[in-house]
Amino acid sequence: MTASNPELPTYQRMLDSEEPMAVKSISSPYSGVLGWIDARLPIPRLIDREYLKFRVPRNLNYFWSFGGILMISLAILIITGISLGIHYKPSEAEAFASVERIMRDVNFGWLIRYMHMNAASFFFIAVYIHIFRGLYFGSYKHPRELLWIIGIVIFFMMMATAFLGYTLPWGQMSFWGATVITNLFSAIPVVGDAIVTWLWGGYSVGDQTLNRFYVFHWVIAFGIVAMVLLHVTALHITGSNNPAGIEPKKESETLTFNPFMTTKDLVGAVVFFTLFAGVLFFAPNYLGHPDNYIPANPLVTPTHIVPEWYFLPFYAILRAIPDKLMGVLAMVASIGLLAALPWLDRSPIRSCVFRPVWKWLTLAFVVDFFVLMWVGAMPAEGVYVWIARAGTLYWFAYLLILAPLVGIYERPKRLPRDIHEYEEMKARGEIRFLPFPLLPRRSRKASGSTHPQPAE
Repeated sequence: MTASNPELPTYQRMLDSEEPMAVKSISSPYSGVLGWIDARLPIPRLIDREYLKFRVPRNLNYFWSFGGILMISLAILIITGISLGIHYKPSEAEAFASVERIMRDVNFGWLIRYMHMNAASFFFIAVYIHIFRGLYFGSYKHPRELLWIIGIVIFFMMMATAFLGYTLPWGQMSFWGATVITNLFSAIPVVGDAIVTWLWGGYSVGDQTLNRFYVFHWVIAFGIVAMVLLHVTALHITGSNNPAGIEPKKESETLTFNPFMTTKDLVGAVVFFTLFAGVLFFAPNYLGHPDNYIPANPLVTPTHIVPEWYFLPFYAILRAIPDKLMGVLAMVASIGLLAALPWLDRSPIRSCVFRPVWKWLTLAFVVDFFVLMWVGAMPAEGVYVWIARAGTLYWFAYLLILAPLVGIYERPKRLPRDIHEYEEMKARGEIRFLPFPLLPRRSRKASGSTHPQPAE
């Protein structure tokens, strides 16, 4: 005879009083095979909500097309990279020859290699324009701070991936670029030398280094894809900024992404990739360095070691400071401080269109970027060093001094009430993208038009 459990009646009462769980229903607004798939994996609904019917401000210009252009560029890099990786051999003895074999013996290998090489350069062109748009129109401000920070992280990963990819052909610039850049880690106190040894896989740049860089190139590249998905997710949470820098208040101030922005982005992409095709087919080596067609030789140092053009501004900052550790810190901080800009810039106004002082300072920052790019390609001697130091000084002054002070003391222009008023002000010529006209404006009377002339 078993002993009775005194808790059983209480447990039974709990079961009897428990609410029945609702049965999960599987349904979809679609029918047929699409509805069957959507009910179990609602990707069609996600595409419909977050792409086809996703609403964006109606006043977006072609600067906003570069997000889509970057997605296409990334896809080109991934596809061509996989195609190259099938034939490439990551060894010190065979790497250079395998690249030449791809160019000469693999069907359309020359096209795949040149596409990958030039797509990397055009990827950086697009991302620099994308960053400029964020700076000029205040896309880093509330509530898009995390969106901006993720973008800066992607930029760091892009630079790492591009550097690692540049070493893989194992030409002279590949070898000596790897030697110079990896040696920068030795400036880190205590652990610097250990990091360099680990990166090299030994005590000099060689076969083990190339194997590691090949793996890191792939890993970080797919890491970029993951971060881009986070970037797009964050964008769809906060919504897109716009040239006016004001949030839409009514549905009439927005448009569905498809077909309006899709059509606009396609026009921008056609123009961008037509330029890409022009370089690809008529000047495929224009953005490269001829020394990289010479096999790597550790006994012969090139006269002038320079990185790819998209690294040059930061390379100039590195060389502008005589101390190795401080130079490395300045180079990293020149990008990292951009992530802090949402808190450094204290102005409540987003767009430079309505910030007369910050607009000029931001355009001067762009000029400074190109000056540093030019100086970075020059020898680190004489007047070039002083120009680099002046450019470095303005770079950090812009971020650390001017951004907080101008944000506090600047007197901005009157903001429009909504996007509709912004468009009216632009049509009347009260708003210009640049602080000066690029072309002389024609009066309505002289042109014989009764419609307001658009601003430059």
